[in-house]
Amino acid sequence: MAIDTPATRPANPRFSSGPCAKPASWTPAALADAPLGRSHRAAVGKDKLKAAIETTREVLGIPADYKIGIVPASDTGAMEMAMWSLLGQRPVEMLAWESFGAGWVTDVVKQLKLDAEVKIADYGQIVDLASVDFDRDVVFTWNGTTSGVRVPNGDFIPADRDGLTICDATSAAFAMDLPWDKLDVTTFSWQKVLGGEAAHGMLILSPRAVARLESYTPAWPLPKIFRLTKGGKLIDGIFSGATINTPSMLCVEDYLFALDWAKEQGGLKGMIARADANTAEVAAFVDTHDWLEFLAEDAATLSTTSVCLKFNDARITDGAAFAKAVAKRLEAEGVALDIGAYRDAPAGLRIWCGGTIEKADVAAMLPWLNWAFEAEIAALSEAA
Repeated sequence: MAIDTPATRPANPRFSSGPCAKPASWTPAALADAPLGRSHRAAVGKDKLKAAIETTREVLGIPADYKIGIVPASDTGAMEMAMWSLLGQRPVEMLAWESFGAGWVTDVVKQLKLDAEVKIADYGQIVDLASVDFDRDVVFTWNGTTSGVRVPNGDFIPADRDGLTICDATSAAFAMDLPWDKLDVTTFSWQKVLGGEAAHGMLILSPRAVARLESYTPAWPLPKIFRLTKGGKLIDGIFSGATINTPSMLCVEDYLFALDWAKEQGGLKGMIARADANTAEVAAFVDTHDWLEFLAEDAATLSTTSVCLKFNDARITDGAAFAKAVAKRLEAEGVALDIGAYRDAPAGLRIWCGGTIEKADVAAMLPWLNWAFEAEIAALSEAA
C-alpha cells in the first residue's frame, strides 16, 4: 500500500524533552558578550549572574522577599540541596507520579533514611491531592516530565500549612502558572522550557524556607556543595550571584538571551500561551486519530510541556518495539528528533511542547507521525 509522504517538514525537528529546543531566533552570536576567560567573581561576572537572578524574578513574578540562587548540577542538584538541608525537622510526605518524583522518594527513604509517608501513582495518573497532610513537609514534582501529568493548580495546598512545600518545577517553570505563596522551595534547570544549557540549577526559597534553614541543623553531615548556611545564617551571597562553585559564563549568557527572548514573547503569560497552543495542536491530532491517546488519563492533569502519548491499536503486539520503530523512522526522515518515551515510562512517544517550540513546527510534524504509524503498521502486516 502506497503511503503519501507529507509535503511540509518542520523548520526545527527538535522535540526533545531536555535539553530542549532553543528559541527560533537563537544563533551562536547570542553568546558574543559572554565574559569568557574572566573570573565569575570579577565585576562583569557578578553583574551577569545577578542579572540572571533578577530577570528570572521579573519574568516568573517571584516575590521580592524570595531568595533565588544559581546552583550546581541542574535541577537535580537544586532538589538534593533542598532535601538534604531542610528535611528531617518534621514528618515528611513524598508524592510521586513519574520517575523523577520516584527518585526523590528513593533519596529521602533510602539515603536520608527518613520515615516518610509515600504516595505513588501509576504513570498517567496522579495521587489523591486532597489526602496530602501539609502538617508535614511535602515533596512533589509540579509537572511529571516522564509521565505527561501535572498538578492542575495549587488549590490543594493550604495557605496556613505548618510544613514546607518542596516543588521540583523543572518542566513547569516558564510554561505553567506557579503559585509562589503556596511554594516554599522551587527548583528548575535552564535546559527545559527556555532551551538553555545543562548543569545549572535554580533554587528559589520562600521566607518560611529561609527561617527553617536558619533554625534547624540536619542530623547528617552536609558536603560543601549542599551548604546553604554558615553560623546559623543563610549564606546570602549564593542568592546574589556569588555561586557555590564556578559557573559557565557561556551558559549564563545563553540563559540571559533566553530570558530576554521570553520577555519579547509577552513574559510568563506569553510563554504559557505558546505552550498551550502547541499542546492544543497535539490534542486536535489525538482527537482525530483513534490509534493514539494521551498517557495522562485526566485532561485536567495533562502536561503542556512534556506531552506523553501511547499507541492504541489491536494490531500492535509489541508496544515498545513499535514505538521505537516509529521514533526511529521519524528521526531518519529528520522531522522529529528524540521523541521516544522516557526509558522508565510506558512505551510510547514524548513530544516537547514548551514555549521555545514553534506551533508551525508541531503542525508540520504531526502528519509525519501519521505517516510513520501507517508505515509501521504496513510493515507489521507484511511480516505477518
